[in-house]
Amino acid sequence: MRVGVLTGGGDCPGLNAVIRSVVRKGIQEYAIDFVGLRDGWLGALQDRVIPLDIPSVRGILPRGGTILGSSRTNPFKHEDGLRRVQDTLAAHKVDALVVIGGEDTLGVATELSREGINLVGVPKTIDNDVSGTDYTFGFDTAVGIATEAIDRLHTTAESHMRTLVVEVMGRHSGWIALHAGIAGGANAILIPEQPFDIDQVCAWVRSRFEINYAPIVVVAEGAVPHEGQMILKDQALDEFGHVRLSGIGEWLAREISARTGTDARTTVLGHIQRGGTPSAFDRWLATRFGLHAVDAVKDGDFGKMVALHGTQIARIPLADATETTKKVDPSLYAEFDVFFG
Repeated sequence: MRVGVLTGGGDCPGLNAVIRSVVRKGIQEYAIDFVGLRDGWLGALQDRVIPLDIPSVRGILPRGGTILGSSRTNPFKHEDGLRRVQDTLAAHKVDALVVIGGEDTLGVATELSREGINLVGVPKTIDNDVSGTDYTFGFDTAVGIATEAIDRLHTTAESHMRTLVVEVMGRHSGWIALHAGIAGGANAILIPEQPFDIDQVCAWVRSRFEINYAPIVVVAEGAVPHEGQMILKDQALDEFGHVRLSGIGEWLAREISARTGTDARTTVLGHIQRGGTPSAFDRWLATRFGLHAVDAVKDGDFGKMVALHGTQIARIPLADATETTKKVDPSLYAEFDVFFG
């Protein structure tokens, strides 16, 4: 049996741990032959396939990024995309795929599964917004990086008695903002699921200055104010129809400064959140996902995604996992009201 492995979408700490796990168990226990598709679905379109064996995955567990490369390519947006993917798999005698990605990559996998391609999905995203799994690998690392940044920014904010707005990733969901904001002792946390009132934010800022503390405001890139629209860098779209976000942090800092008469600055963490070595938890989770993904392939249980349910790894239909985006529940967000302001 020959199995292909691909990583799609934004890079994420833990991708290499999945690749290593899939290949090690697949070869050692099931005598599976592996190949890697370069740069996600782009490699499937362009017939860019490389061999994967145990020597090629040695030493990659702690490495960030992905040895296979990645892209935000959507094969269904390219001429004859489905046929080209099928031709690549046929040319290399690939019987099944292990697809490691987030909502977009797994969305493509869902459609390809419906077209008869044998595959198993592995959820990956620092945003933690894939439905059907308690956590995705990459999220813990991103939260840790954001929390450390907030910790460091507290001291410089207090030294200059200014507001620091920290913009973190989160297009449709505020999981990073909420977790890192609470862990880092932020005084306001703004997430996409809850449109915010800029006047309330400014009131929280003033209350901190009144007790001689400098405020930290954590905002997800997709957060939206009540009175306006999402703040965008530009209107360009990727192949999945997503706009390029960023800018809400700068807008917030300007509004806070103008409305409160105090100094406010912005720090945009950006890609640093998904770069570098994965945390211990993400290595552990990614390794388990890989082990269970290759088991599903061996069992012929295709069209499924491996998922974390409590402490157990389960298999759920890909279609269920990609139907909706997992968002922060309002009741969870409300738990932390006492810390705002």
